[in-house]
Amino acid sequence: MSVTVTPDKFSFVMFDAPVIADVATALLERLAMTEYDLTIEVDETTPLARITATGDSPIVVRAESGAFEDTKRPRHMSETAIATSLARVLLRARDRMDGTFGEAPADDELSLPQIAAWETYCVGRFSRLGYPVHQQRWRYNFRNRHGFTDSGDGSFDELFGSDRLTWGELVGISDGAIAAITV
Repeated sequence: MSVTVTPDKFSFVMFDAPVIADVATALLERLAMTEYDLTIEVDETTPLARITATGDSPIVVRAESGAFEDTKRPRHMSETAIATSLARVLLRARDRMDGTFGEAPADDELSLPQIAAWETYCVGRFSRLGYPVHQQRWRYNFRNRHGFTDSGDGSFDELFGSDRLTWGELVGISDGAIAAITV
């Protein structure tokens, strides 16, 4: 397993490439993904927070600097934000590679509710590894796509608490929450 971060020196943000690499290495170990090489490309020219992952070895993560930023200190990195952002895309990549999400559409073809459901599933698993997660933030994101209902909250809890879903099961939970708001 190797982890590469580019750029190796940052000009616009106060990030430290070796720290990002250390966080990523520890995360790969905790996620049992040590057989994969990882390349992290940070776009420090934008404060936006988009993050994507492609490939299987190396897995290439492209992150806008806002994905790794401390929300209370602009232009400074946060190890928690780095771990959370990386975990979301690495778990999605692992889901695709292990076959349980083999029939999932490409990322750019996912609906907003599907993205919110998959993010909930990923962040729940990440939290059970002992990492801090602001569950209410993710619940609010889920509610925005699935409705502010008791049924939607139940679906969130099911996704957040699950460890081994298939794509079909995840979509079923998401669709069920959406169906409950149209009744």
